Amino acid sequence: MRKISTNSVSPRKAELPLDLSGQHVTPGASAQQRLYQALCHAILGGIVKPGEPLPPSRTLARQTGFRRNAVVTAYERLIADGFAVATTGSGTFVATRIPARSGQATKPKVMIDAPQQGALALGCTHIDERALQRFRAFVGRRMRAFGTEHLHYGDPRGSHELRAAIADHLLSARGLRCDPEQIMLASGTLHALRIVLSAILKPGDQVWCEDPGYPIARKTIEHCGYRAVSVPVDASGMVVANGRSRAPAACAAYVTPSHQFPLGVQMSMPRRLELLDWAKAADAFVFEDDYDSEFRYDGAPLLSLAGIDHLRRVIYMGTFAKTLFPGLRIGYCALPEKLIGPVTAARAALDRFPGTLMEGAVADMLNSGAFAANLKKVRRLYREARDMLASTLSEASDGELSVPVPSQGLHLVARFDPSTEPLVAPQAKSAAGVHGWLLAETYHRARPLPGFVLGFAGHELPQLRVSAERLAKAALAALRGKRRPMRIAGASLR
Repeated sequence: MRKISTNSVSPRKAELPLDLSGQHVTPGASAQQRLYQALCHAILGGIVKPGEPLPPSRTLARQTGFRRNAVVTAYERLIADGFAVATTGSGTFVATRIPARSGQATKPKVMIDAPQQGALALGCTHIDERALQRFRAFVGRRMRAFGTEHLHYGDPRGSHELRAAIADHLLSARGLRCDPEQIMLASGTLHALRIVLSAILKPGDQVWCEDPGYPIARKTIEHCGYRAVSVPVDASGMVVANGRSRAPAACAAYVTPSHQFPLGVQMSMPRRLELLDWAKAADAFVFEDDYDSEFRYDGAPLLSLAGIDHLRRVIYMGTFAKTLFPGLRIGYCALPEKLIGPVTAARAALDRFPGTLMEGAVADMLNSGAFAANLKKVRRLYREARDMLASTLSEASDGELSVPVPSQGLHLVARFDPSTEPLVAPQAKSAAGVHGWLLAETYHRARPLPGFVLGFAGHELPQLRVSAERLAKAALAALRGKRRPMRIAGASLR
């Protein structure tokens, strides 16, 4: 019998999980055969990876209850078949290259769209280096002062400290007066939307959604079993009268009144009051997604819808994904008092409570002034990026793209003439190889306008300029390809 070393100086698994009775094991086989098949199954299944040490034979014999000779024989067969190698004085290791097994099941490929990150992509941010240093310091201080609050389940709404800091921020920045008890933390606005919907609606209930609007919010609403009803948007925001006629029995509305996504219009005061009157008469609620109100470049922002309503019928939603960075995964909502109980119960039933480790550091950012200082600096960067992107697109496209300069937000819309063929925009975007959205992707029922929704935040200016020039030139080429020359008496006029 060939002697193999079982001593090792490399770190080994304390115990190797082996399935000795699954379908991969031959019924009634000998101990060494069963062990060999279980080891092969573990290697092919990635339980032990190429190059990793196998347990010493004595350890594996104690674990499985087999004689050591059976373990040694199984190891010898693994070596002979190319699944393992033995090194004198080191032990037995899984081979770095594992032979293919006939009949081995092929893992299905799961296709997932990766989030866009290149120039013109939406959802990217920048954080000032000074603010990042402060945040690191706050996180370090909180970790050094690690307390018992992290060792048990907490308030389903999140820490009172951060909720109080958010309430102060909403009062000063958005004119929204609320008690910390009305604030609930979530991993983002969509998470908050899902929790609150589950607390106030029944499956099949109707929800008004802007058209065009934020398609991911619409998908969330529909995924949760509610019926999203498209309500058109004009220069004054959601057309409430249209919503009344299309879905008079709707129980909620989802709107972006301060900076409508994607068109960028502000909901007018008459339209806001009309929406609130509907909510009161219909005993419905309004979700106000205030996703980018902190980034206002010209004039003061309008009072929030929740501020006008005094949090009676409006659920206000905000996030730190844009004001700090998306990786935090901290958003929040401000609730009417009557909803605190049912929404808290829904949160406790869904995922108990939010993570606690980052809450203190974010509260420190808000309370210390570092949050406001960061906003001031990045707002200046984003204004420059906005102006450069708008001017580059307009000039490089010879005016074929209309690019209104938004007074707020982190994206802009570049439009073709409404008579432009629908295929021009997707052809130009594909040819340019840029990120961002097609404007048509934000429409559901209404007739789409041809154009693009382009992000300017969180991108380097040179990269932004090059991408804008590439898209503008591709737009011109696509337009020329769709315009047919006029023919008169056999002659072609170009």
